[in-house]
Amino acid sequence: MRILILILFLLPNLCFSQLNPQSKKITKKFFPNPNLEINTPAFSKKKGFTSYSMMMSFINDLMKDRNDVSLSFIGESQKGKSIPMVKISNNSSDDKLKVWFQAGMHGNEPASTEGILYLMQQLLLNDKYSYLFDRLELIIVPMVNIDGYEKNNRYAANGLDLNRDHTKLMIPESNSLKNAFSKYGAEVTVDFHEYTPFRKDFTKIGDFGISNIYDVMILYTGNLNVPKLLRNYTNEVFVENARKILEKNDLRYHDYIVSRNNQGSIHFHQGSNSSRSSCTAYALSNSISSLIEVRGVGVGKTSFKRRVNSTFLVALSYLETAYNNVQNVKRVLRDSKLTENAAVLKSTSSISNSKIKCLDLGSSEEIILDVVLHDKFNAKAELIRERPHAYLFHRDNKLLVEKLTTLGFELTSVAKFQSVKVEKYIVESYQRSSMKYEGVYMQKIKAKTKKTDLDIDKFWYILKMDQKNSNLAIEVLEPEAPNSFVSYNLIKTNKNLDLPYFRLLKKK
Repeated sequence: MRILILILFLLPNLCFSQLNPQSKKITKKFFPNPNLEINTPAFSKKKGFTSYSMMMSFINDLMKDRNDVSLSFIGESQKGKSIPMVKISNNSSDDKLKVWFQAGMHGNEPASTEGILYLMQQLLLNDKYSYLFDRLELIIVPMVNIDGYEKNNRYAANGLDLNRDHTKLMIPESNSLKNAFSKYGAEVTVDFHEYTPFRKDFTKIGDFGISNIYDVMILYTGNLNVPKLLRNYTNEVFVENARKILEKNDLRYHDYIVSRNNQGSIHFHQGSNSSRSSCTAYALSNSISSLIEVRGVGVGKTSFKRRVNSTFLVALSYLETAYNNVQNVKRVLRDSKLTENAAVLKSTSSISNSKIKCLDLGSSEEIILDVVLHDKFNAKAELIRERPHAYLFHRDNKLLVEKLTTLGFELTSVAKFQSVKVEKYIVESYQRSSMKYEGVYMQKIKAKTKKTDLDIDKFWYILKMDQKNSNLAIEVLEPEAPNSFVSYNLIKTNKNLDLPYFRLLKKK
C-alpha cells in the first residue's frame, strides 16, 4: 500500500486527472458533496473543468443588460490569451472599500476559478447580495494562469511558478497582474488556491500513510515588516469570521500548514512570511491580505462541489466582513502606513510541540498527530537595519526603474544638483547557488553599510518611504532579504563590490 501511494506521488501531473489516491470510502465519510445546485460551466460536463472559452462565455452572459459590472483585460498569457478582469460596482458612493479577488494562479487548482465564477454568478443574479456594493467595489481576476489552466498544469508556459514571482517578476502574467493590482490600490485582497492533501512526506507516517483532512487552510502573513496592527486585524477580524462560516457549514479548517523533511524527520511549518507569494506581497503593499487553500489538488473531480462551495463561502465571508468594517479597515490601513519600524531582513520561526488532525489511510479514521511545529505567525527578528527615509538610484539602472514601477512605487526625480549624506552597501560575503530556483541562481550575501557623500542631480530617482507600499521596498531593496532583487540575482554582485543604490537616512 505504501509503495502504491508513493508511485502515485511520483506520477506526472497529467496522470492525476486519471488516477486518484483517495478512496471512495474516505470521500463518502469525510468529504461528501453538499446538497446544493451549482451550474457554473464545469458542472455541465462529466469530465474536465472549465476551459478559457467556457469561462469567457459564462462571464459575458452574466454581464448582459447590466451596468454594475464591466470587463477589461490586464494583459495576455504567454500563448496570447487575454487575461480577464471583472469589476463589480454601483454608483451609490465614491468612498467605497476596494476589494481584490484573484484565482487560477496555479493551473491545476480548478476549484479556485470555479468557486470565483460561482461567486460572480451569485453576486450578480441573487438580489440578497446586492447590498454589498453600496459600500464595496470588487475586482475579480478569475484565471491568472490561463496557459497552465488549459493543461491542468501548476506552472506558467515558461515553466515558472506565478506564486513565487511577486518580487522578481520574471513571468509576463506576473507583470500584468502586478501592474493592475498597483493601479487599483486594493484595500482587501484574497488569492484563492487549492492544496495537495497527499504528500510524499505523508507516506512515512503511520502504517499506510496519512492525508491532510482540512477542507480549507487559511494563510495570512507573519512577515515582521508588515505592521503588527495590520497582521493582527487580518487574523482577528477577517480570518476569524471565515473560520466561523466554515464551522457553521461543517467544514474543517486550519491555519496554513505544510510538512517538510527536517534531517530525516517530518516537521510542520505554519504560516508564511515570504514576499515571493501573494499573501505577504500584498500585505506589504498595505492591504488586508489572505491566501485561501482548499483541499483538492490531485483528487480529480472528487468532492468538486464541496471544494467550489468552500471557496465561495470564504469569499463571501471576506466581502461581508469588509462591508461591516469599512471605516475600521481604512483606519487600520491609515495607521499601518504611518508605522515606521526597523527594517527586518531575516526572522526565525518559533518552534513548539503541537497537535494536528489528519486522516489515517490504513484505518480510514481521523487521528490526532503529535508534531513539531515551526510557526511563522510568531516569528522573531534575527537581522534588522535602520529604516531609511528613502532609497536613491540613477535612472540608467533600468532594471530597478522597471521593477519598482511595476510594483507600484512612485519614483521622484531629484529637483536640482546637490550633495547628500547617504549609506552605501558593500558586499562582505557572497555565495551563489549551484542550482537554479525558479529560473535563477540565487545569491546569498552579507552586506555592511558605510556613510558617504553622494552627488545627485536630475538623472537620479528617489523612492521615498512615506508611500503606502513602502514596506515592500524593504523586501526588494535590502540585499539580505530572502526575496530581494539581489537575492534573486537580478542585481548581480560579488564580494567587496558596492551595490548600485543608496540609503538616505534623514529627510532633506
